[in-house]
Amino acid sequence: MDDQAANVQLLEQLLAGAGYSQVTSTMHPEEVCALHRKHHYDLILLDLQMPVMDGFQVMEGLKTNTTDSYLPVIVLTAQPGHKLRALQVGAKDFISKPFDLVEVKTRIRNMLEVRLLYKKLESYNQELEATVAERTAELRESEARYRSLTELASDWYWEQDENGTFTKVSGPVLEMLGLQVEPLAADGRVGHVAAVGGWNEAERELLRATIAQRRPFIDYVFRRIGPDGNAQCFQVSGEPMFDRYSRFIGYRGVGVELTVKQ
Repeated sequence: MDDQAANVQLLEQLLAGAGYSQVTSTMHPEEVCALHRKHHYDLILLDLQMPVMDGFQVMEGLKTNTTDSYLPVIVLTAQPGHKLRALQVGAKDFISKPFDLVEVKTRIRNMLEVRLLYKKLESYNQELEATVAERTAELRESEARYRSLTELASDWYWEQDENGTFTKVSGPVLEMLGLQVEPLAADGRVGHVAAVGGWNEAERELLRATIAQRRPFIDYVFRRIGPDGNAQCFQVSGEPMFDRYSRFIGYRGVGVELTVKQ
């Protein structure tokens, strides 16, 4: 837009001659923001020296357009001192007056190419966000199925933190292992746990060594003598867990009591 009809007509003719067909022009700066919200322009040619509102005020208004964070403005100015200020408030380029028609066409073409690349990048980011959200949902569903299957295929499912403290259990694992524990929280997390003796210490030490090396273990069997004097036998499998920075955060696994299956 420009406040001089001759300049507006010159730019319209230049754009039409260069093959641009979707062009809107106005000599009223107060209309620019509403027109941009309606048409979503890929490029706005904006004169800085205008009555009612100058180009700087128009750019401040354009920044309130929440649907597009990119300000596709080339300012038109005859004042060299205004160029830097225009770029600082968000303009992407400038064209000096009086117009050099070759320069005008070149800057417009370059600006539109950058705008096209920006829109492609924005579209790609939206697609990427949608893909990540979909993948996250799939992983959560897969984890839920895994938990369900492990609970069906075993007497208990368990998780421990990096210090070996139970953080989540499913099934009667605490009672089977003879652990005294405060009531479980609503989310299944375990309160204070006190271990009861009677374990085969050689077997437990071997398991501790495996865990210390952050190794998985499959169908590991260990035994204990219960408070009633009866022997108990358990089979457990577990794997180490790591966060996205490869930091060890604990173990998870499944187990069964073999005693009751004999």
